Amino acid sequence: METKHKALGKGLEQLFANNVIDFNNFEEKIVSENKSDITMIKLDEIRSNPYQPRKVFNEDSLNELAQSIKEYGVVQPVIVKKSIKGYELVAGERRCKASKLAGLQEVPAIIKDFTDQEMMEIALIENIQREDLNPIDEAKSVNNIIRLKNYTQEEFAKRFGKSRSYVTNLLGLLKLPAPVQKMLINNEISASHARVLSKLDNEEEIISLANRIKTEGLNVREVESITNKEEVVKRKPIKTSQTRDPKLGIYENVISDKIGNKVKINNKKIEISYNSVKDLERIMEIFNISIGDE
Repeated sequence: METKHKALGKGLEQLFANNVIDFNNFEEKIVSENKSDITMIKLDEIRSNPYQPRKVFNEDSLNELAQSIKEYGVVQPVIVKKSIKGYELVAGERRCKASKLAGLQEVPAIIKDFTDQEMMEIALIENIQREDLNPIDEAKSVNNIIRLKNYTQEEFAKRFGKSRSYVTNLLGLLKLPAPVQKMLINNEISASHARVLSKLDNEEEIISLANRIKTEGLNVREVESITNKEEVVKRKPIKTSQTRDPKLGIYENVISDKIGNKVKINNKKIEISYNSVKDLERIMEIFNISIGDE
């Protein structure tokens, strides 16, 4: 039993050891090394991974998979962990749900003895790499992995083959008010809309503009135009003898995209808005600024 657990640890270690994490190779490795251990398990004995970040499953996608299972069966066995009552899913939730839709009573499975932390890590990685998560669930998954593994955003981006700006913009969605996050989950506004809204500071303004996007069908450029005009109105007037260099607006957008926060450049000053000390520490990390121990 001890030898078996060590092998599992090595397998999970290998998942995180590569420069770019690849869940597909990890699952295939488990299956290929344990083909003789594949057993049929009743679906009603399997419960979802308690650390599953996905809350919503696409019904059309599940129905398509169910139709494929009716014709060809479950090609890839699911991976489960023995629990006090039955089994907990480690990988393969969509296969289980689709198998139920297809009328199956049992599915092929491989039983492994993962720890709770390993199950959490695997569930998060599988969802990010293999599932069509909505942007909010994906952002929460990314944030959980960063905290769990103590990654910087740069390290996460490299490990998962994402760009740094993609990670920064994705995590910025978690700053949106709850009603706006719900609108994004329900596809009432797009991720591009949400990205523009996430750079605003006033919660009431964000909700108001999100409702306008929904009711008036505003496109992303129109939303950007509205936010830019409102920003011009709010700005303190400068001397009429001075003209603002148009390049400054470009610089503001570039820096804002880099860090995910609002940036103002004026009167030879750069102003960066932040929401909390933790957010400020994140910005310092992006600029590779560290405070050494005394």
